[in-house]
Amino acid sequence: MTIRDGVTEFVSVVETESFTAAAKSLDVSVAHISRHVNQLEERLGAKLLYRTTRKLRLTEVGEVYYHYARKVLDDLQEAERAVMEMEGRALGKIRITTPVYYGEYFVAPLINDFLLDYPQLELELNLTNETIDLVEEGYDLAIRLGTLDSSTMICRKLAHRTQYLCASPAYLAAHGIPQKPADLASHRCLGSILDHWRFVENGKLRNRRVGSAWSCNSGLVARDAALKGLGIVQLPDYYVQEELKQGLLVSLLEEYRLPDDGIWVVYPHNRHLSPKVKLLVEFLVKKLGSQIRLGSLY
Repeated sequence: MTIRDGVTEFVSVVETESFTAAAKSLDVSVAHISRHVNQLEERLGAKLLYRTTRKLRLTEVGEVYYHYARKVLDDLQEAERAVMEMEGRALGKIRITTPVYYGEYFVAPLINDFLLDYPQLELELNLTNETIDLVEEGYDLAIRLGTLDSSTMICRKLAHRTQYLCASPAYLAAHGIPQKPADLASHRCLGSILDHWRFVENGKLRNRRVGSAWSCNSGLVARDAALKGLGIVQLPDYYVQEELKQGLLVSLLEEYRLPDDGIWVVYPHNRHLSPKVKLLVEFLVKKLGSQIRLGSLY
């Protein structure tokens, strides 16, 4: 009997909450599960589970042992994947979350390209504008935009992001061109993802609340409204770069523009970054880091 005998079975019983479900999960018999868990308890000289006909419950010792056993199995799995990836056989699932628009247009196509080189990998990509707790939800990494809040996450910058204030030529012809942020009070401002706009005035960052006559939490919808002459919008470069390049939108108040912020990949500091995730991060850094603003992304 090896030190690992019974550990996988025990962990599976705990996580599935039954011997029958554990047997099904591991594709073995219930007798096999029961025998190996019993042998594990005998080897340890401790009772790990309270068993009744209706319910399983961990003992105090079992709680401690499960915590360490789960970590050992995770580390073994990562070690096996690391060897396979070093041999060019990246395996397993990568769980990623990214904002919707940036994820759809820029991140997802790159990840799909990456998967062409590693077809054995599995992907779970969650496109959401909500900030997900990576540890609690079990994600390997996230793409985050803008200025990051202080947190326990490890972060790495993938690319820069520029915020543009812009409007259509038709709107500006009809309503005039603002010369300073205070002039926006007499203009129709299209509120989008944020309910305030930020500028650098007299060397300091300043937030200006936008009017409520028009607002939508979609950058795409706000861009469409600006293109149709409904007002002025403030959006990141990846929403408006082609429209600015083609002259469909005009950049405004450039001397008050915020310094560029970042597009980041973040992951938990207490989670071992597996080789497959490292490969993906390096791929994204290379591809997104070579973007040319106000030009083609590829």
